[in-house]
Amino acid sequence: MKRPELPEDCVVIAFISQRADVDPDYEAMAARMVELAQAQPGFLSMESVRGTDGLGITLSYWTDQAAVAAWGAHPEHRQAQRLGQARWYRWHDTRVMRLLSSRSGPGVTPDGSRPGPG
Repeated sequence: MKRPELPEDCVVIAFISQRADVDPDYEAMAARMVELAQAQPGFLSMESVRGTDGLGITLSYWTDQAAVAAWGAHPEHRQAQRLGQARWYRWHDTRVMRLLSSRSGPGVTPDGSRPGPG
C-alpha cells in the first residue's frame, strides 16, 4: 500500500466504533461513504481497520476545517450517521485534530509503500 503524503497541519478525523450485529446494508453504505468522501473537495486520504470483534478505526485526512464541515453536512453522510446510531454501532466516538507531524518506521520501502505480511 502506498503511504499517502500528508501535509502538516491537515485535519484528521478519527472515527472509532464498535459494530452491533451484522447488517448486510452496512457494507454497502460504508463503501458508498468511502466513494463519496473521496469525491469531496479537500479530501486527502483515508485509512480504515476493523477487528474480528467489530472494533474499528477510520482516519480520514482533510485540507482544512471547512472541508471537514462540508463533509459533516453532506446529506448522504448525515443519513449514514443516523443509520449508524440507530442500527449499526453499539457506540462510536469521533475526534477531530490537526496533524503536527508524520513519521514512518522500519518496513517502508524507498517508494513509500509498505511490504505485505510474510
